[in-house]
This record gives sequence, C-alpha cells and structure tokens, in this order.
Amino acid sequence: MTAPQLPDAETALTELVAHMSAAVDHDAAFVGIYSGGAWLAERLAREIPGNHALGFIDVSFYRDDYTTAGLKGGTKRSDIPFDVTGSSIVLIDDVLYTGRSVRAAVNELFDFGRPARIELAVLVDRGGRELPIEATYAGARVAVDRALNIVLTRDGDELALGVEPFRKA
Repeated sequence: MTAPQLPDAETALTELVAHMSAAVDHDAAFVGIYSGGAWLAERLAREIPGNHALGFIDVSFYRDDYTTAGLKGGTKRSDIPFDVTGSSIVLIDDVLYTGRSVRAAVNELFDFGRPARIELAVLVDRGGRELPIEATYAGARVAVDRALNIVLTRDGDELALGVEPFRKA
C-alpha cells in the first residue's frame, strides 16, 4: 500500500481560517476535541477575528465503542468554562472520518447545556462516514485507504499530518 498524498497541515489550517473568518459568529465559542482538535481550537481562537471563548472536550466516556474497546490511555478532563446554553459553538476536530467522535462530542456538549447551534470545523475531511455528520468548515478533503489513519502531530506551534496503519480500538 502506497502512502497517500496528504496536504500540508499549515496550508490546510490557512484554508480553514479563510473559510471560517467570513462565516463564524463573532462570539462563537470554540470547543476542541482532544487532542488534535484542542490544538486547532487554540490556533483558530487566535487567528479568527472575534471574541471566542475556548473549551476542550474528551469524548472517551461518550464513544459508542466504550463498553467493547475500553478507555484509551491519556484521557483528559473536559473543560468548558462558559455557559453552553444558548451559545453558538464551533466544535473542532483534526480529522473527520466515521463521525463517531463528533457524535460523542455533541452528546457530551448537551450534558453542559443546550447550545443555540453547533457547527463543525475540521482540518481534514477524509470521507468514509458511518453516521450522517458533515463538516461545516474543512481545511482539506482527501481520500485515504480505510487501512490507514491520518494523524496530526504538533511540534511547538507547528502542525504536521502523517499516516499510520489503522489500529482497531
């Protein structure tokens, strides 16, 4: 299997910022899904004009495979330091694939309150949905073999995309 041609992560982020800057509510809160989505949420909050409250969410306990796959290492505490009820929220993740992590994040957000609306921003949309979930904003769209995961890494503030073999949870 040959490695797919992935977009440069920083270029995809620039595209994502351009898509979002003209459309996102000035006071929309940004909620990043740990870990790649959290890194992106921090960057987007700095780069997109407006007053964007920042929160982070760990979907580990909300995943639909939790009872069969158990917890992955490195779970973090969700931190939503603003009132979710009535808020406009942009949920942010690094890679959109099956839609299951996003579904879990939406379920968890509702435990914090009832937002007025939720939009989804992703650095990369790789297709392959198993649930009817679609990104409102995407920095790049790529096709990748189902046997591979797209992985976002960070070195300081510099982001990079790579692939690794899919590991069943």
